[in-house]
Amino acid sequence: MNNLFRNWRDFRRRQRLPYYGRSPMGMLALYLLAMLGVVLGTALLFFVGYALYRAIQDLYWSSLVSATMFPFQMLLWGIYNVARFVRDTAFFLVWMLLALGWMAVTYLFLRWGQRDLSKVIAMADRLTDPAKGEIELPPALAEAEVRLKLARQKALTDAAAAREAEQRKNDLIMYLAHDLKTPLTSVIGYLTLLQDEPQISPELRARYTGIALHKAQRLEDLINEFFEITRFNLSHLELDTQPVDLKRLLEQVASEFEPVFREKELTCTLDLPAELRCEGDPDKLARVFDNLLRNAEHYSFPHTEVRIRARQGEDAVTLQFTNAGRTIPPEKLDRLFEQFFRLDSSRGTSSGGAGLGLAIARQIVQAHGGGIQAESADNTITFTVTLPAARKS
Repeated sequence: MNNLFRNWRDFRRRQRLPYYGRSPMGMLALYLLAMLGVVLGTALLFFVGYALYRAIQDLYWSSLVSATMFPFQMLLWGIYNVARFVRDTAFFLVWMLLALGWMAVTYLFLRWGQRDLSKVIAMADRLTDPAKGEIELPPALAEAEVRLKLARQKALTDAAAAREAEQRKNDLIMYLAHDLKTPLTSVIGYLTLLQDEPQISPELRARYTGIALHKAQRLEDLINEFFEITRFNLSHLELDTQPVDLKRLLEQVASEFEPVFREKELTCTLDLPAELRCEGDPDKLARVFDNLLRNAEHYSFPHTEVRIRARQGEDAVTLQFTNAGRTIPPEKLDRLFEQFFRLDSSRGTSSGGAGLGLAIARQIVQAHGGGIQAESADNTITFTVTLPAARKS
């Protein structure tokens, strides 16, 4: 009984849905009304024809006894025979008219729907090509017109965003290729000096070696950025989900950043509860935290503090990464998680990365069923990460 009621409810719900902008029940009612018109028209034609037959019959019999009607008797006799034939085949003719009327009405309604569908298909060609003009449909298809316009706007927006991301990527690769020359030239230059001057003093040798090492490390960073771009475009994100001790993971990632923070005179403090667990891929989550701390290291003021706070909820874990840095304008704040977007995009890659760290972080967090957002005010930047809590056993 419940299934029957559910099926009837689903049927009624489907009947209320628009059909190319037209109500299905309205279309059915109009179709039945047209068919009723066919029946009434056929009945009216039958009675009119019968009355006409009786009039021809009376006129024919009266002509037989009237000499004045003789010149027209042959013509009247022919009309009378035709009328008799129609009378004798009236049953067949009525059903033939009903069948023709049914076919005509059905064809017109099918053609009506096909015409609407053809209009929608014709307008669909304009979804991705603004040069073909605006999307315009008849008033009955107003809802379809609105949906097509929304789809077109989204398609054009996505296409523009893709072109912009591609342009940013191309610019970044161009900058990387240009910047690769500088450290490589320095490395070759200082190694050449060491080779050409074997009697160089130990102090100068150590200085040249240190500079060459620093430039080689910078060269490695730039090459890694190339690989980062390739991995982001070609890799498919797969998660190995398991219960994760986030407290231990955060402590481990933060400890790995101590030398980097010390070099920039930054400190990192953790405010974590005694227990902090979630469901996730520990390697991927470590990459998220690594990217967030690396971002904080790039854009923090010197001699400031990077704070990591967390809260364990019943259904979710909330993490906050806060650092002191230049306030990010709202228009840039919304774009932080876009591919290849960098806050300082004026020139080069000497600071910051390829503009993929936060985009990758968002991709990983969303794959876990969580969310990530950024806030910035009063020279403070805060990234909030939400992850699903570990299942209770």
